[in-house]
Amino acid sequence: MKRDKNLKWAKLDNTANLFPVIAREGMSNVYRISVILKEEIKGELLQEALETVLPYFDVFKSTMKKGIFWYYFEENKAKAPVVKEEYTYPCMYINPYSNHNYLFRVSYYKNRINLEVFHALTDGNGAINFLKEITYQYIRNAHPELSSQVRNALAPETSLDTQDSYVRNYKRKEKKTYKTKKAVIIKGEKLPINQFAIIHGVMPIKDIKAAAKKYNVTINTYIVAAYTWAIYNGYLNGAESKKPISICVPVNLRPYFNSDTNKNFFVVVTSEFYPDKDHYTFEEVVEKVKESLEKQINKENLEKLFSYNVSNEKNLVLRAIPLFIKKIAMRFVYNASAKANTSTVTNLGIIKTSDPYSQYIERFQAILSMSKGQNMKITVFSYGDMLTLTFSACIQESEIQKWFFRTLSSDGVNVSIETNGVYYE
Repeated sequence: MKRDKNLKWAKLDNTANLFPVIAREGMSNVYRISVILKEEIKGELLQEALETVLPYFDVFKSTMKKGIFWYYFEENKAKAPVVKEEYTYPCMYINPYSNHNYLFRVSYYKNRINLEVFHALTDGNGAINFLKEITYQYIRNAHPELSSQVRNALAPETSLDTQDSYVRNYKRKEKKTYKTKKAVIIKGEKLPINQFAIIHGVMPIKDIKAAAKKYNVTINTYIVAAYTWAIYNGYLNGAESKKPISICVPVNLRPYFNSDTNKNFFVVVTSEFYPDKDHYTFEEVVEKVKESLEKQINKENLEKLFSYNVSNEKNLVLRAIPLFIKKIAMRFVYNASAKANTSTVTNLGIIKTSDPYSQYIERFQAILSMSKGQNMKITVFSYGDMLTLTFSACIQESEIQKWFFRTLSSDGVNVSIETNGVYYE
């Protein structure tokens, strides 16, 4: 396809190259980040907010095109996507042709604003940046009295950086291989295609921080360990397994490499637990998860992980291979490596909002879509003094979730549960 020279264009970042190759109905590679306000949303004001904010964000104001050698982004001159009241399950495949050729959508339900993003555009941190500005503008629209306190523009801390931080921080490293050893796969009775069972667990940060401190680990390590423990007991029934419970843990690279990009900038490390004896205690599982993550989450190893992928992108021989052949190879590598992963836990960290908007915001939450071999995932958000942990699943069984929340409760964490009702239908 010939590129319009009058429109701005950009390469997909290194991570983004995979997503258009593997995306389809049932494996959308779309994630959702939501903000819950303390008041009901007015759709027309949210539409106005999106139309005001979108022109500032080049990453989101784009469409994807197919070139001879790679996909690429091109500036989208179409009007903003239509904001709709939520009417379907989260994280559905985004068909750009019915969405003004955009790769994101905005919806609302009661007091919740949803931003759903095709992962090729950006990761969770880039999406949070965009959603916060849409929210601020919506609050200004809904409360004209704020005009005397704040200017009708972006918050000072909002980044509009669009650099490819993978390429900027790339250093030539020795080659690595992708994992292909099979892991435990959580199986069960599948829900209808595109239907998700969602469980939100809302808890005081001080409670889960105290629980993690008991085992001398971070909150993130504690959550991964509790999830591993829940799979070990709720799925494997405490039995031995020749396959590991392998939990993917995306790591935001921005703090390590002084980046503020709105594009993808993360790598995935893996917590592995091998249940190779008759009985384990929770303390033992925590220790093994801690050991597995600590040896991977350091700047040198993180740099190694993404630099190898960038080196393939820079390889002149590989660059010259037509896209249709690259797609075959990328699907093969993806399908092989997918068998090595049980699930994902992604912690989007602590979200901070600006005054005077914070008084209108209750909390944030996120939902991940499913990927090959991963029928259940967890997202984590912290805002104010509360942490929101969300399970998304495409299977009927819920024993793992029950084990997980019972584990937290036994460690003194006071959890409030919300669901979308799928398990009760």
